[in-house]
Amino acid sequence: MNDASRPLDFEHLSPARQRAQALQFYERMRTRRSVRAFSDLPVPFDVIETCVRTAGSAPSGANQQPWRFVVVSNPEIKRAIREAAEEEERENYERRFPDEWKDALAPLGTDWHKEFLETVPCLIVVFQINYADVPADGTGEKTRRQKHYYVTESVGIAVGFLIAALHQAGLATLTHTPNPMGFLNRILGRPRNEKPFVLLPVGYPAENARVPDIEKKALEDILLHVP
Repeated sequence: MNDASRPLDFEHLSPARQRAQALQFYERMRTRRSVRAFSDLPVPFDVIETCVRTAGSAPSGANQQPWRFVVVSNPEIKRAIREAAEEEERENYERRFPDEWKDALAPLGTDWHKEFLETVPCLIVVFQINYADVPADGTGEKTRRQKHYYVTESVGIAVGFLIAALHQAGLATLTHTPNPMGFLNRILGRPRNEKPFVLLPVGYPAENARVPDIEKKALEDILLHVP
């Protein structure tokens, strides 16, 4: 065992409490919906910080924590992100997307217009860090490239933590993934070893916000029990 280990802090719950807490969390999370109409009402930044802290507690390959969370509230930068995203999305909808993909998106009513990127008070851009430059000797003058492992899996888990934390905090979100997303590196000044993973608008729903009338798969369609 690693000499740097420490005792596990773990609370054993009774079966009754396990069931109650699991059900309470499910009932809360089942109300989460992707929102595309946001209010411009400000969000307390300390709430965002706490939610990002929660995301940063996620497990990762070799504990390398290969993620960066860039929170954007500057109106000019949000506008630049919107313009760049709409340029890519217009190209997607008009030329890149196959008809099959556009047919799948049709029930959601989406198109290349992304006004919410500018209206929403806060954007969280999540980057995956594919490698890090670490000291190669005792002087710190030379560096070597340290590869990160299971990057996509690790960042995906962290984003799941983040979305759950934001919903628990009473905030609405949308997982937005314009493709390609390299413009986010340019606008936000991020280095080449960081790759945009997802763009999350975060805020409160607009008063007239509506969402598609869709259903999640039934439990028997997603769960297999092998006793």
